[in-house]
Amino acid sequence: MLKDKYGQKLSVSQLAKKIDQRGKAIFEETVLFLISLLAKFPSHRWRKALYQLIGLKIDKHSTIHQGLTLYCLGNIEIGTDTIIGEQAVLDGRGHLKIGNHVDIASQVMIYTSAHQVHDPSFSPENKPVIIKDYCFIGPRAIILLGVTIGKGAVVAAGAVVTKNVKEKEIVGGVPAKPIGKRQIDNFNYILGRARLFR
Repeated sequence: MLKDKYGQKLSVSQLAKKIDQRGKAIFEETVLFLISLLAKFPSHRWRKALYQLIGLKIDKHSTIHQGLTLYCLGNIEIGTDTIIGEQAVLDGRGHLKIGNHVDIASQVMIYTSAHQVHDPSFSPENKPVIIKDYCFIGPRAIILLGVTIGKGAVVAAGAVVTKNVKEKEIVGGVPAKPIGKRQIDNFNYILGRARLFR
């Protein structure tokens, strides 16, 4: 009789379920690995077509630069005129929604899943992240699960966002705290074209 990682005996149906889950996980990890290799190809259109093919919802006027790391094949939505910088990490395990005219700088990490550190089983917990229109997320910022970033908000470079950010609020630090407010009443700018060969 086979046992699970805790030494508990598995029934035939439990074993079949575990084999099925493991097979799906290996398939998804293989696809994500191949996509990470192809994510370095210097063509915005080609990469976008590839991401759409695997289920990422991205508007035709938005761009993802090279080196994207994805967690989960689906559950990611990106609005129009949004730019995702080089080597970003986007996690769709708990659902990620990025609005319109959002500028996400290089090496930003957005996570929608984390382990529950007080749970004896160290179980994962998934919560959505929502980034509303006209936000700017600075380089190497980290946004953690369950966070909503309000319209026009700014996250400073290197900040770690663990709580919701209000509309037009500027946050920075670890953990991120309010450090200012944008002095714009009507957001209507367009980010424009992405840089070539990135």
